[in-house]
Amino acid sequence: MEEILKEPEKERSLNFLEEIIENDLAAGKYKSILTRFPPEPNGYLHIGHAKSICLNFGLAQRYGGATNLRFDDTNPAKEDVEYVDSIKEDIAWLGFKWAKELYASDYFEQLYEWAQKLIEKGLAYVDDQTQEQIRQTRGTVSQPGTPSPYRDRGVEENLKLFAEMREGKYSDGEKVLRAKIDMAHPNMLFRDPILYRIIHTNHHRTGDKWCIYPMYDYAHGQSDSIENITHSICTLEFDVHRPLYDWFIEKLEIFPSHQYEFARLNLTYTVMSKRKLLELVRTSVVSGWDDPRMPTICGLRRRGYTPESIRMFADKVGVAKRDNIIDLSLLEWCVREDLNKRSNRYMAVLNPVKLVITNYPEGKTENMTALMNPAETEGPSRTIPFSKELYIERDDFMENPPKKYFRLQPGGEVRLKYSYIIKCEDVIKDSEGNITEIRCTYDPTSRPGGGEWRSVKGTIHWVSVEHAKTAQVRLFDRLFTEAEMDSIPEDKQYTDFLNPHSLDYATGYCEPALFEDKSNIAVQFERIGYFIKDSESSAENPVFNRTVGLKSAW
Repeated sequence: MEEILKEPEKERSLNFLEEIIENDLAAGKYKSILTRFPPEPNGYLHIGHAKSICLNFGLAQRYGGATNLRFDDTNPAKEDVEYVDSIKEDIAWLGFKWAKELYASDYFEQLYEWAQKLIEKGLAYVDDQTQEQIRQTRGTVSQPGTPSPYRDRGVEENLKLFAEMREGKYSDGEKVLRAKIDMAHPNMLFRDPILYRIIHTNHHRTGDKWCIYPMYDYAHGQSDSIENITHSICTLEFDVHRPLYDWFIEKLEIFPSHQYEFARLNLTYTVMSKRKLLELVRTSVVSGWDDPRMPTICGLRRRGYTPESIRMFADKVGVAKRDNIIDLSLLEWCVREDLNKRSNRYMAVLNPVKLVITNYPEGKTENMTALMNPAETEGPSRTIPFSKELYIERDDFMENPPKKYFRLQPGGEVRLKYSYIIKCEDVIKDSEGNITEIRCTYDPTSRPGGGEWRSVKGTIHWVSVEHAKTAQVRLFDRLFTEAEMDSIPEDKQYTDFLNPHSLDYATGYCEPALFEDKSNIAVQFERIGYFIKDSESSAENPVFNRTVGLKSAW
């Protein structure tokens, strides 16, 4: 994948939504386009929502239009202002600005009046059946449904009962308002869908003013119409809802917004279901919605993903008409690409073994100099203290190496990054045979810029023992071990595939300059990966989260 993605990009052709918009503008159908992003505030946004955000806002930006943020707050039992605030924060963090902040609850009065209009037209009725009875009488794909015994109530009785529902005279589930369409329709959604249900719960915006709430299929299209949305863009599972969307607009004779569907994002090693994500939080499998292993936008942000990398990912995924599964490695590639250009570099050792330079003067400290980012050749540099005793990665030494092993080995030479060439002379072991110390000599003429240059094949990183500062390092990995989480066997639960190593810990021995970094983005631990300071980090207890390795480990 790395090689394929680095090929020069060809000029991108228009996707099907861009073609529709360009044709509409060319035909004079609209003077400008207006899209919307309509989340339900019942959870935190995830990477799938990020794709939709990038698409809705991106199309509007490209064609000089605008995008409304409209909260679908029609189910107060599951919604909370916490989610409203988090959604706004995530959209702003991704780099987008909405034209208007709106709520379906802004339109409750208008939606109620339109429901009365449908009753007056003989297109809606109050049903006393329970939810279970309605479900049982809806029929199947091959069999028509059974009409409700209350389907032929008169207009006046329906208006009276509907008004009483609003006034709070009935308990939850006692009555519903249904559209009167066709109980034998091949599209099951047309079999007298529910328009309103009774919910006696405080609403986060309207309080106790309402106790009846519109269903999504009734509220959505009409809200689009009220706002004069020109292109209502949603994911592919709503294509079967589109005829009903159009039916309400036609019968109410209101602005003809139109719905278009694109393939939703399916990502390997990931679950996108809000219900499952909420279960992971409630059962403490993860520490919260912003746990860096979660696919939520706030989780990705805490892990060190940048807005630029997520927008790049959404662009590379593109817009399709068929559902497919995108490999998580593409998202990881995007963040590597972005951070490689912008992140500062530091050295840190996560699995240390002591290295002693036996011919280096006791008590001496030198300051080595390195660029913060090698891509910025005229950019700022950092100072790295060098001394007689160093930490190196235990994996960078091998007593009996295979062929083409270019790191440190007995009798072999490597360059310590930004400093001298050393040669391994001896190893010290404990009583159990574990290496406790590597003893080397150094070539004092081999300091970069300070002597005669000579080349060795291996270069390893290091940290001065005397000057090293420690930090807790959280090694995050994929939360699940199964790639296609939507296709697991029926006798299994998604939690059966939790990765036991999705979070491991290490103590990092780090060069001092790391703790003065003010970049506010992930940094590169050289030769290891990208890491970002965690929100729980403090001066006394620094914590770094692994964003992604330098190369895919999968």
